Amino acid sequence: MGDKEGNVKIEASWKKVLQDEFGKEYFTKLREFVKGEYQHAIVYPAPKNIFRAFDLCPFDKIEVVILGQDPYHGPNQANGLCFAVSEGVPLPPSLQNIFKELATDIGLVKNKTGDLERWAKQGVLLLNATLTVRARTAGSHQGKGWEEFTDAVIRKLSEERENLVFILWGNYAKSKGAHIDRTKHLVIESAHPSPFSAANGFFGSKPFSKTNDYLAAHNKKPIDWL
Repeated sequence: MGDKEGNVKIEASWKKVLQDEFGKEYFTKLREFVKGEYQHAIVYPAPKNIFRAFDLCPFDKIEVVILGQDPYHGPNQANGLCFAVSEGVPLPPSLQNIFKELATDIGLVKNKTGDLERWAKQGVLLLNATLTVRARTAGSHQGKGWEEFTDAVIRKLSEERENLVFILWGNYAKSKGAHIDRTKHLVIESAHPSPFSAANGFFGSKPFSKTNDYLAAHNKKPIDWL
């Protein structure tokens, strides 16, 4: 999460925007907790990928935010982007369903890799609410400060940017959306793409075309989701 001097290793524009957060007591405690976890347990993603979503997507380049909850906790899966998996890793069920909805909404995915870096580089912030997790232990790093940090990220984007699209899948993501000013941003909400809930309103929700319609209406470049 940082160097020996305590500087957080994150993309420069984000470092500027979030500087106040890094100095707060909760973040100091969070950093010590995460550091200890990496020393004494198997933790995902790799340390260099904790802030990968931010590193690929500078603050002023963001057009869309997709919110997840926890990183994947299986081997070789988590790569710092919510819902994404590393190159060559089989697609988890939620990501399979995201691609199914994408196919019916816009078209079949050309690039079948689950590493969604191609989205991130177009301005899609793939943000998990919690940025680390202990191996095979879902939710193990919840309640340690990450949620406060990512609430601050959402608040900064809502306050300092205009006409962004926030895609909130599932009740947890919807609850994180309390910090979004809906008078100047589009919020798209539906059920979670998990197999347990996708049929309850995720399938058919058309988040990808709705996003692009909104971006085009505000003279912005649509996202190439395929």
